[in-house]
Amino acid sequence: MTAPASERPEVLLLDYGAGNVRSAAKALERAGMTVRVSSDPADVPGARALVVPGQGHFRQVMDAFDSSGFRQPVLDAAAAGTPILGICVGMQMLLEGSEEAPGVAGLGLIPGTVLRFPQDTQRKVPQMGWNSLDKVGDSPLLADLACPAYAYFVHSYYVPLTVEVDAGALTEYGVPFWAALSHGNLHATQFHPEKSGEVGLAILERFRRNVLEG
Repeated sequence: MTAPASERPEVLLLDYGAGNVRSAAKALERAGMTVRVSSDPADVPGARALVVPGQGHFRQVMDAFDSSGFRQPVLDAAAAGTPILGICVGMQMLLEGSEEAPGVAGLGLIPGTVLRFPQDTQRKVPQMGWNSLDKVGDSPLLADLACPAYAYFVHSYYVPLTVEVDAGALTEYGVPFWAALSHGNLHATQFHPEKSGEVGLAILERFRRNVLEG
């Protein structure tokens, strides 16, 4: 049974010009959340939770994010303990930087650098398609989720296992990497939940239930 709108937790979906906002909003709503889409950094303080989508080149994404004025409000919200969910490049943005754009600063909320998949004649880059998720630790995004589950990926860069997080899910495409992570109040998926069918919906529902309502 669908909860009334008044009982649904609200998330602030950041629209800074470099994320698939429409499909992310629909998926979050299907998972039982009220979605407020905003391009105004003044809306960040006081938000119950933030969702940071991202797609495209790391430099373009970070330039758009910074030009929109979201950097400091999001850093302040993270420091205050506001739950944050990063999707696709939104996951990579949580780190210090990426090999895709040397010298461009990520948010630096998690130490580490995003790497490019190595050249491999057996595997095309970008990775495009379904891949397995194997749980590590007790991420609230994956609680009670039967694994291996399968999610849909489209990316050329990845968060390596050398990046230390509290929990998450691993997968492999020539090299093992973090497909999803939870680290304190930070949560993220490299895959697209909105394109991952029932598994993607289940993960977003767990974000609602275990992080926002838990």
